[in-house]
Formats: sequence, structure tokens, C-alpha cells
Amino acid sequence: MKIGFLGLGKMGAPMARHLIAAGHELRVWNRTEGKTEPLLREGAIAAATPAEAELGADAVITMLFDDAANEEVIFGANGLMDALSPGALHIACSTISVALSERLTREHERRRHEFVAAPVFGRPTVAEEGRLWVVAAGAQQAVAKARPLLDAFSRGISVVGGEPRQAHAVKLGGNFMISAMLYSLSEAFVYAQGQGIDPASFFEAINSALFQSPLYAAYSKVMLHPPEIAGASVLLGEKDTRLLREAAASRGTRLQLADTLAEMYARAKAAGMGSDDWAVGLYRMSQQGSKTRS
Repeated sequence: MKIGFLGLGKMGAPMARHLIAAGHELRVWNRTEGKTEPLLREGAIAAATPAEAELGADAVITMLFDDAANEEVIFGANGLMDALSPGALHIACSTISVALSERLTREHERRRHEFVAAPVFGRPTVAEEGRLWVVAAGAQQAVAKARPLLDAFSRGISVVGGEPRQAHAVKLGGNFMISAMLYSLSEAFVYAQGQGIDPASFFEAINSALFQSPLYAAYSKVMLHPPEIAGASVLLGEKDTRLLREAAASRGTRLQLADTLAEMYARAKAAGMGSDDWAVGLYRMSQQGSKTRS
């Protein structure tokens, strides 16, 4: 298939690379031109604008940082929305607000485009391995059309409904659960240290006895051995928690733990940890909080 791919960051670049490896023809665009070079060497075609990435494409995939970036690229000058022809398919893999997902759905319907929400779970290392997990939602025929592309960079797909907003809501809920896990790990490690127990030994005992979770194991290593390059940053954690709370509030729901996490991320950001890995940021905030209370 001929694919337009917009957004070649830590996640987008490896996703695009797997699509090329699967035999698809890619026309790629990124706001920072240098990030397209490795993909051009692998056979991708450079697009000068988001609109140009759509030329002759069977589908266009967006993998952009946040709502603001998506709105600029999709609705701005030389944007994707005006370039799409009736019947064209847009696959939104970004983690965006439920409100923006609803806006995209309305606009695509008005213009007679196909639209599939397909946010992904997994860190950049998982994207490099082609083992992301996709959460998809949209009209049945559109999801069927998107599936071969999603298969190229994932180990599995969960179709959660016929409304694209549902996939983005699930992604925000999943990231909330990861943040909650990181917060509980942080507090547990602070508790263990206070009892004179090595956090790694504490974790090995608890994970072996209770969870047997590879996700807990992976993030405990990140906390105790901070990586030089963050997988998901504090800024991303803050963004996703805010979007979750906004989505909950739109349906008259309040999540008290989400309120606490929002406060923790805000404190980490204020302390200059915005670019730190979100697991490391929450752990450091818990450590600082324990010192304050003592």
C-alpha cells in the first residue's frame, strides 16, 4: 500500500521503518527535517508538507506529540484534512484527547473520509522491536482496511468499539493505570528503604509472590537505574493525566488518584524534571516527599 506517515519521533520512526520492511511505500513528513533522513535511506519518499504526504496514498498515519501538534498538522496551512479525498483513510496513532478524537470524527464524517483511532501501548524500545499493542476503534470496514498496516508494527490489536473516541479513551485509561503503578512502586520503594531493605530485593520478593509482571519488572529497573534517554517523559505523563481528567469530567466523573498524580507530575515539572522518564520523576517526587514528612 501507499502510505503517508506524519511524525517521526521516538515512536513514529520505528513504526514507519516496520511499514517499509513490510513492503509498503511510504511518503514521510516531520517538522524536523533531519529525522526523515534515516528513513529516506531505507526507501521512503520525503514530503515537503503534511498535505503532500497524502498524494496518492491509500492511508495516512499520524503519530504526533499532542493535541496542539495534531491540530496544526491536520487543520493548519497545508494540513492533512484539506488534502484528503473522499474515501481516504486517516489512522490516528497519537495519544490525544477524547475531545479532539470526537472533533476528528465529525470532520472526517462531514468530508466522507474513513477514520480509525489506533493509539499504541509500548515504549520506544518496544516500537523498535515491532511489538507495540494497538487499541483500535472505528467503522468495521475502516478498521479492516487499517489492520494490515497496524499488524506491521504490533504484536496484537484490540478493537474496542465503533467510535474512534473509544480507542483514545482506552489509551488514556491505560496510561493512567501505568502512572498509578509507577506511583505505587515509588511509594513502596521509599517504604522499603525506610525499613533498611534494598528496593531491588524488595521488588524481587513482591513481584515473584504477587504479580509476576514484566511491566512492573521493566519499570522497576528504570526507577532504580535511570536511562540516559527517557522512554516516556514526565511531560508526557502530565499531558496524558490531564487529558484523562478532562475526559472523565466531560462525563461527570472524578478520579481522585488521577488528581493526586496530576499534582505529582506538576511538582516534578516545576522541579525541572520535565524531560526525565516519568517513572524516575515519580520516584524522585516520592523520595522528596518522604524527606519532607520526616
